[in-house]
Amino acid sequence: MKQMGIKKLYYSISEVSKITDLEQYVLRYWESEFEQLNPAKNRAGNRIYTNRDIKLILYIKKLLREERYTIEGAKQVLQSYMPDSESGEQLDLLAEQAYPPTLSVQPTKASENRARSDMIEIKKFLEELLVRLT
Repeated sequence: MKQMGIKKLYYSISEVSKITDLEQYVLRYWESEFEQLNPAKNRAGNRIYTNRDIKLILYIKKLLREERYTIEGAKQVLQSYMPDSESGEQLDLLAEQAYPPTLSVQPTKASENRARSDMIEIKKFLEELLVRLT
């Protein structure tokens, strides 16, 4: 994927998962553990992450995985954490690493199953929404 120099204001959980190299369930769990990590939600209830949220996630990842803090220890460190401004420079670099331009990805059976289950969940949501609207 070629970078066009467009900086996004908001990222979905799947994009953040790819950028940070963390599973989506880990991001949701950290949201429940760290009060500073509180992404907004759109009208559909999906999490929307800002550059600040992603920087915080990367800092939490560093504390837990590299510096080997416990969750309680990381919470104490985060009490004095002040994120940088909303600049997207670091994020652009990470996005390029997450989507190498020469990488050709073949879907695996697991990713196809996950996509299928996501589509089924979306279909159910839309059907319920249609029932409520009529």
